[in-house]
Amino acid sequence: MSETTTATERATGDRADEPAATGERADLLAMLAKSRHFLRFTTRDLTDEQAGRQTTVSELCLGGLIKHVTATERGWADFIVAGPSAMDDFTAMTEADWAKRADEFRLLPDETLAGVLADYAEVARRTDELVATLPDLDATHPLPEAPWFEPGARWSARRVLMHIIGETAQHAGHADILRESLDGAKSMG
Repeated sequence: MSETTTATERATGDRADEPAATGERADLLAMLAKSRHFLRFTTRDLTDEQAGRQTTVSELCLGGLIKHVTATERGWADFIVAGPSAMDDFTAMTEADWAKRADEFRLLPDETLAGVLADYAEVARRTDELVATLPDLDATHPLPEAPWFEPGARWSARRVLMHIIGETAQHAGHADILRESLDGAKSMG
């Protein structure tokens, strides 16, 4: 079952074992599902070697980009539930921490495209369930300390979800460039 189908089923309540999202939640989940679809679509018919290949001057590869989006979505979903304690303290990260984070952008030798796509699908399922069952999209948490966040800022669950959607859509665009540079395949057009 595709992520788009899963989100649609959740939004419409077509699966008895899943909570149904309605209204704004259904709209947000549909937008996220669309962005996820385009991101995953860029990896169609690739081998693990192709998914790990850097095709531009950046360090990005398609498998690594999927890993990054998975980790980002997982972290922000955890933030919705537990607040800033669920995320890294970027102000205290060591060189080793940053090196480990850099591996998030690579498909490592012991990883497969199928494996990272399966992990992404599980994170997507968990996020969709969270959004459908969250008591209040207006609930806020203070953002974790990081050089790129305004000190003392708070984000609602809704804003976090919109951030996840934006990140996923932006990285789907990056993935289009990587795939076209790899073999000329395009997601659209």
